[in-house]
Amino acid sequence: MGLSNRLTNIIAAFLLIFVFCISVFSMRGDSLTMDEVAHLPAGYSYLTQKDMRLNPEHPPLIKDLAAFPLLFIKGINFPSEIGAWKTDVNGQWDFGFYFLYHSGNPADKMIFWGRIPMILVLILLGFYIFKITKEFFGDKIALLSLFLFSFSPTFLAHGRLVTTDVGAATGVFIATYYFLRALQNFTKKNMILAGISFGLAELLKFSVILLIPFFAILVLAWSIAHSENRQSFVKNLILNTSYFILILIIGYLLIGAVYQYHVWNYPPEKQVRDAKVNLSDYPNFIKNPIIWAADKPFLRPSAQYLMGLFMVFHRAAFGNTTYFLGEVSNLGWKNYFPTVYLIKEPLTLHILTILALLYAAWLIKKPFWQNTYQRVRDWIKTHFPEFAMLCFIGVYWVVSLISSLNIGVRHLLPVFPFTIILVSIATVNWLKPPFLTLKYTFLAGLLLWQAISVISIYPHFLAYFNELAGGPNSGYIYTVDSNLDWGQDLKRLKNWVDEKGIDKIYVDYFGGSDAQYYLKEKFREWHGNFNPKELPKGSYLAVSATFLQGGRGTPVAGFNQPYGYYNWLDTYKPVAKIGYSIFVYYIN
Repeated sequence: MGLSNRLTNIIAAFLLIFVFCISVFSMRGDSLTMDEVAHLPAGYSYLTQKDMRLNPEHPPLIKDLAAFPLLFIKGINFPSEIGAWKTDVNGQWDFGFYFLYHSGNPADKMIFWGRIPMILVLILLGFYIFKITKEFFGDKIALLSLFLFSFSPTFLAHGRLVTTDVGAATGVFIATYYFLRALQNFTKKNMILAGISFGLAELLKFSVILLIPFFAILVLAWSIAHSENRQSFVKNLILNTSYFILILIIGYLLIGAVYQYHVWNYPPEKQVRDAKVNLSDYPNFIKNPIIWAADKPFLRPSAQYLMGLFMVFHRAAFGNTTYFLGEVSNLGWKNYFPTVYLIKEPLTLHILTILALLYAAWLIKKPFWQNTYQRVRDWIKTHFPEFAMLCFIGVYWVVSLISSLNIGVRHLLPVFPFTIILVSIATVNWLKPPFLTLKYTFLAGLLLWQAISVISIYPHFLAYFNELAGGPNSGYIYTVDSNLDWGQDLKRLKNWVDEKGIDKIYVDYFGGSDAQYYLKEKFREWHGNFNPKELPKGSYLAVSATFLQGGRGTPVAGFNQPYGYYNWLDTYKPVAKIGYSIFVYYIN
């Protein structure tokens, strides 16, 4: 028996309201995380100064959205006279800390309101997951997809923060939908919507550039699937490619217009100087044209966009120092993303994924080597949305596996909506006789398990690890950084210090907040390279898990940075763990 359209919509609305409420209430106790201290002040500078000198390695749209509510907070002081703004090249970190914590501004109020638009982006993604899945696959699959989205700890964790990952997932998903609509029916309206959604997606995160090869693959596959012979294939390919190029042109016209606003007051001579520094590691044939264009009136927006894009390429190639499975490296691990995906996502999703794969294999029936081309072609023609989702998952996973930038499962978020929908399709199609009651009972048990598993960690969604990993208490053994410790628990440390009546505490904090701002006179600065003998007997030491594990991990071959600087803490047992991410020791 099917669900009525009205009941389906009511359940969907309830789930989206749940996501909004749990996101708002859970983020109230979180202090500012690492990337937020760069993104939020940068966004405010864009809107008020029309100058994109800060944080150019990320497109501006997410930061603009986050900073928009700050325009309605009276008395915000913009520190335009400090070196981080006037003379530094991309002084995003120093400027961010000074702007929020040392300019007399209401930091907590600004952080709270800056995060509200991020939650609305998360809700928009949930709405489109439901809308598109319902349109293509029906009510039951739409509701199951929305449920898995609503109880995704990674979406709940990062959808509340001023960061680009959920925005990227939203942009990719919506742009793909409108591109599919344009492929199916190339009307003027569909092409304009596809172009605008593509442009908006590119303005959310530079990794979304993968939409271009992805869309090119879809154009080729669509042309093959809908052609009866070589002549019709060539004709279809030329026509579809011309429409694809038109969509790209519309998107990049939008990107250019947005970037034009963001460089309006950016002094041309500083833009040139910044480009020279930011692109210094690139060969001349790449950097020289961008530097040349940086002070040309009509080319400056393009130069700023390209500079940010190549900054991201450089970072993806050269990595970021982090801890993983007992090791420390700056060049990443090939098994990083598969491992963190395995331990950071609910086991319900993994079980349903395995079930979906087995069910899909069973549906093949005939040996896959018999008449393979025609069978695949026919399937693509009749299941093009599913093919598109599989295609993007494959492209994105391959790129992620070869990247050296291993700092969080959040980087996989763009594939999550497609994965959830494909799993939901197979799961609902599996719910057929025989053993129908048993199958529904099994599915209900899995969904209840996921809901309990995720809600039980409230409000610490960032620290979610599934039961296979031993839960959040064991997460630091496997990985840190944005998988566990991004600086979200500093205010909770402050509350713990006050409750215990501690008059001073040494702190080695990783994150986007200012420990002295919250702890005030109780704060004592500490770093991993300090001599532990300098700690007075009877003192307290708080260390963020990222620094703690980074200072205890074994260096990989060729690693030439400091290591082992927190091995001395192995003889101590923490007296407290603040929100799973800050370890407190009593030094005796």
